[in-house]
Amino acid sequence: MKYWLPHTFEERRPYLEARQRILKSTRGFFEGEGFAEVETPIVQTMPGADVHVHAFEVQGGQFLQNSPEFAMKKLLVAGCPKIYQICKVFRREIVTPRHSPEFTMLEWYRAGVGYQSMMDDCIALLRACADTYTHNGITCDPHKEWQRITVAEAFKNYAGIDLADHLQAFSAAARSIGVRTTPSDNWDDIFHAVMAEKIEPYLGQGAPTILYEYPAHMACLARKKPDDPQVAERFELYVCGIELANAFSELTDAAEQRLRFTADMEEKQRIYGERFPLDEDFLAALEHGMPESAGIALGFDRLVMLASGAEDINQVLWCG
Repeated sequence: MKYWLPHTFEERRPYLEARQRILKSTRGFFEGEGFAEVETPIVQTMPGADVHVHAFEVQGGQFLQNSPEFAMKKLLVAGCPKIYQICKVFRREIVTPRHSPEFTMLEWYRAGVGYQSMMDDCIALLRACADTYTHNGITCDPHKEWQRITVAEAFKNYAGIDLADHLQAFSAAARSIGVRTTPSDNWDDIFHAVMAEKIEPYLGQGAPTILYEYPAHMACLARKKPDDPQVAERFELYVCGIELANAFSELTDAAEQRLRFTADMEEKQRIYGERFPLDEDFLAALEHGMPESAGIALGFDRLVMLASGAEDINQVLWCG
């Protein structure tokens, strides 16, 4: 159905009006907190670091960004202590009711803090944007006490699985609760399958959920927890069973970041036959010295979808 047909667009209008209100509330929140709104280039040498996220190449060695992360962190190095950005990002993935290949990202950073501050920001922001979030009959009240649960606790409570299990036991435990595995699956494959089927749908019901302390190898850009280096200071925010945001205390060690980038790009090459060039300018900025910081990326379209009660992400997009 063409979005520009007047009768079609009229069905979408209430959601777009909600989008405008939420955008205004979002900017009001950050202005009240003393943040600077920044704009960084969309075309990047390294569009992102996630092994499983794909990018659109626009010319040799240049890509449309998966996230404005690296450019914004360079601004932290430059001396900008509190920054946010609302921008277009691009991920070469299939269209679903929750994902558009071109979407709007809300990303912000604070210098001098850890990821706990991002948790506090999420609480204040979601309360400022809406009183209730809904999706597929699930209701989430941001004014209630939020659930905070570690990844290990979530696997134990929702799936009865011990994350400390080695691959064979981990696979057997997953099969015992009805999660399909194959002989070629590695530990991460099984982790994501259990998350998708047995854990994520139940998070953020009644009140938002902060799922924190991910396995360290699943947080390429995050600092490891000082008293437990097996996990990273990373969390994801869930509302109505939908992942809304990803946050962490930033890794500031340039040498370690290079090693992680290299390992992840090797893995990307092994799985998908492609890799991104490393952002040498970002690594140079880390070597110069990035302050202790925390940052977060939040899917703005999803936020609007959940706040407005839309069933499909296209309902909250002006065009598409």
